[in-house]
Amino acid sequence: MNQFNKELANVLLSHGDLKEVFRKQLQDTLNTLLQAELTSVLGYDPYDRLF
Repeated sequence: MNQFNKELANVLLSHGDLKEVFRKQLQDTLNTLLQAELTSVLGYDPYDRLF
């Protein structure tokens, strides 16, 4: 089971806030997408040395 499924199950069992779980998942997904796009545009990985 991946981390999202575990968090979702825990929130459902504890009657927590589902909006927060989905907000965090959306944030993580968008950050991953933006990082991949940035890497593609710049042509190097974030921690590559430039010189």
